[in-house]
Amino acid sequence: MGVIVGGAVNGGLVVIGPMVIPPPAGVDMTTVEGMSAGMDLLGPEHFAVPFLAHALGTLVGGLVAYFVAASQKPLAVYFIGVLYLIGGIVASTMIPAPAWFIVLDLVVAYLPMAWLALKLGSLRQRSA
Repeated sequence: MGVIVGGAVNGGLVVIGPMVIPPPAGVDMTTVEGMSAGMDLLGPEHFAVPFLAHALGTLVGGLVAYFVAASQKPLAVYFIGVLYLIGGIVASTMIPAPAWFIVLDLVVAYLPMAWLALKLGSLRQRSA
């Protein structure tokens, strides 16, 4: 369930991203080829929404996994984090992006967000 909900958050943000921060004129962000051709025209602001999509998708997916898991909650949450990290690694080999973004994304958006989901879930459970 966490994989599905986290994926929906990620996908939703990726879809609305170009509406929030439009790509430069003539850059097609709907295909890998279009992104490759226009990568030099993108500024750091164009990577904000993809980063948030990855981070929030992992965080929300991890929280859902925490609350759905009957036992082994840390394992369920970190499963989401590792699964999404693998997806991020695969995507970074397929979709061109600056090295700074790939490093930031892989280091911050996945396992730290899983850790945060674990902490937030635990805090919420204790306060309930």
